[in-house]
Amino acid sequence: MLGPGLLESAYEDCLAWELTRKGLRVTRQTSIPVRYKELRIEDGYRVDMVINEAVIVELKCVDSFQPIHTAQVLTYLKMTGLKLGLLLNFKVGVMRSGIKRVVNKL
Repeated sequence: MLGPGLLESAYEDCLAWELTRKGLRVTRQTSIPVRYKELRIEDGYRVDMVINEAVIVELKCVDSFQPIHTAQVLTYLKMTGLKLGLLLNFKVGVMRSGIKRVVNKL
């Protein structure tokens, strides 16, 4: 089992591997275009993971979640039209305390 202290990319690799082994479809570093009036920026955002084209997962290694982290996931959800996101913080002693569910109320 991995503990705190690694780079986010290490946790991303391991989590993607585990989820894929369980039969879930995982896309990583998915680009989300930004639309502003007539302008379209193809690589405006990158989402850490999208699971089964339904759940956005944003990975963090921070002392604690801040409001900006929730706002970031909500922005991703609104821009993709998805409803559910998860914030996962790997800088915790027990993983269950590093999970935050974020819902886009559309």
